[in-house]
Amino acid sequence: MGLTGNTNEECIWNYLIGKGISSAGAAGLMGNLYAESALNPKNLQNSYEKKLGYTDDGYTAAVDNGSYSNFVQDSAGYGLAQWTYWSRKQNMLEFARAAGKSIGDLEMQLDFLFKELSEGYKTVLATLKAAATVKAASDSILLNYERPADQSEAVKKKRASYGQTYYDRYAGAASKPGNGGNTMTGNELRQQVCNIINGWIGATKGSAKHLEILSIYNDHKPLARGYKVQVKDAYCATTVSAAYIKAGIADYTGTECGVEKFVNVAQGNGIWEENDAHIPKLAEAVVYDWDDNGVGDNKGYSDHIGIVTQVNDASSFTVTEGNMSGGKVGTRTLQVNGKYIRGFICPDFDAIAKKIGGGQASNPAQPQPSAPAAPATGGLKVGDVVNFTGSRHYASANAASGPTCKPGPAKITQIYQPGKSKHPYHLVAVSGGGSTVYGWVDASDIGGAAAAGSRTYTVKSGDSLWAIAQKQLGNGNRYPEIKSLNNLSGDTIHPGQVLKLPN
Repeated sequence: MGLTGNTNEECIWNYLIGKGISSAGAAGLMGNLYAESALNPKNLQNSYEKKLGYTDDGYTAAVDNGSYSNFVQDSAGYGLAQWTYWSRKQNMLEFARAAGKSIGDLEMQLDFLFKELSEGYKTVLATLKAAATVKAASDSILLNYERPADQSEAVKKKRASYGQTYYDRYAGAASKPGNGGNTMTGNELRQQVCNIINGWIGATKGSAKHLEILSIYNDHKPLARGYKVQVKDAYCATTVSAAYIKAGIADYTGTECGVEKFVNVAQGNGIWEENDAHIPKLAEAVVYDWDDNGVGDNKGYSDHIGIVTQVNDASSFTVTEGNMSGGKVGTRTLQVNGKYIRGFICPDFDAIAKKIGGGQASNPAQPQPSAPAAPATGGLKVGDVVNFTGSRHYASANAASGPTCKPGPAKITQIYQPGKSKHPYHLVAVSGGGSTVYGWVDASDIGGAAAAGSRTYTVKSGDSLWAIAQKQLGNGNRYPEIKSLNNLSGDTIHPGQVLKLPN
């Protein structure tokens, strides 16, 4: 098809962007290629020039004309990626000959590199397409594609810095690591979310992709309700949250591992769409209620969730979901206003893109120190029921803005860096108390202890934590709250044991 650009780096950048790789992904890959070959497709590993008696051009010409026949077995790194292992060099040589190109042809090597990524390094390619930061893309290439002998933190940092140079040069306004990633439109941000979750299709419980989803979710701080998702857990909401986290927009969408709780978060953030007949847009989340009878507006319990990744027409759309039948990530097609649709989570992607692009928000996905387990200042601790006196709650402990809510008694479910974070306490309204708070709040908006109304339950023969949560709290998936409140390290309980119950 021909390359576009006046220099090798321009041609490489344009080629990678044309293949659907994100700007951060292209820059991260180019930083590694620069470290390997200085972007010279004819580069012969320096230490082999004297050993073999060839310059870059001489070696390339000798391989092309057949006067040098040991290209495959000589163990010399060659080309953009410094291909070294015999089977990869053989594959490239055969690829070049089939295309009628020189072994040192830039376009041929880019085509071969993309072929390798598409066939043997699919996870790396998915990372490059979805990458929101140069560092993430650079590390993926370094550790999973190039795999040099030295993979130290110093090397990671150096290669990422090379990539950042290309990002600043070609991706528009300079965007340093940590300021929220590259400037993009709302539609581009939507597509990025879709690329991320589609990159996990085929994941099953315990697989590498599944563990990646859990790692992204569990490493995000503050962790919703303080619960770390386990491999055995249902993970549809976790998958949606992980996609939003990886896209760098969790401050604006909120995160949850429980579907009904995710709906509560969306309602609190003003991004919940109750209308079953809503025609969704890309990257919005659709919520299911499996008990829906198909009559009227469904306002039942929320059972399942996925992200809209394709809008086929005004009557149907495709959803990518975690924890489908068999515990896998897969897709399904739904009819607009179809049965089982509970509603939609609809983030304002145009506004989010503007905030991120304008540098008004820090990168929400950036790892932060773990939340302290010790009681916060003033003696407040997780599990306390307090009087919430404010009128606004937030999706994260450092969010710049948040929706309004009503004051009243609420329970502290998590504490994050009091004295440092903007909104250090996560509150959930106590049922019947009049408050609608569900999110992070300012310390000054907590007026003091309220009547806890603590309940207890005496364990009976045959009980399980899940069964108790289902019977006493109305939702079996809330059993981790009982474990946390009672400081249980495992799931084992005994008849006669008295358990405190959360509100």
